[in-house]
Amino acid sequence: MLDVGDDAPEFELPNQDGDIVRRSDFEGRRVVVYFYPRANTEGCTTEACEFRDESPTFDERDVAILGISDDPVDDLAAFAEEYELPFDLLSDEAGEVATLYESYGEKQMFGNTFDGVFRNTYVVGPDGRIEAVYEGVSPEGHAEEILADLQDATA
Repeated sequence: MLDVGDDAPEFELPNQDGDIVRRSDFEGRRVVVYFYPRANTEGCTTEACEFRDESPTFDERDVAILGISDDPVDDLAAFAEEYELPFDLLSDEAGEVATLYESYGEKQMFGNTFDGVFRNTYVVGPDGRIEAVYEGVSPEGHAEEILADLQDATA
């Protein structure tokens, strides 16, 4: 995992609308970069909907939210529309950005081994450095956990 204080790797990925989003687009503000395995699965839907429900609070604190998976853009578009997600979902089909963020690699499920995205989250500060790291997170309550940590950090 990247560590607190590390420079957040730059990236350039298409969002659910096919528009290019860069990490550097958020210089000067905090951004939550959360990696999730697959759109429209139970855990990923729970996590995305909690970020959606808490998005007004993130907005009040001027914190952007970016979700990244290896889903294709069309799948992200359908996911964002179905659940009315008000933030960008980014398509990292080759897992290159997830690899830069140490959030991609070999996984096992149902006796099968494959490469995929790990459920990790980073908070990137206004200066482009990692401020917080969450590894192997539980989807339920994760958005609230980040908000509480942000509150504690700025108190």
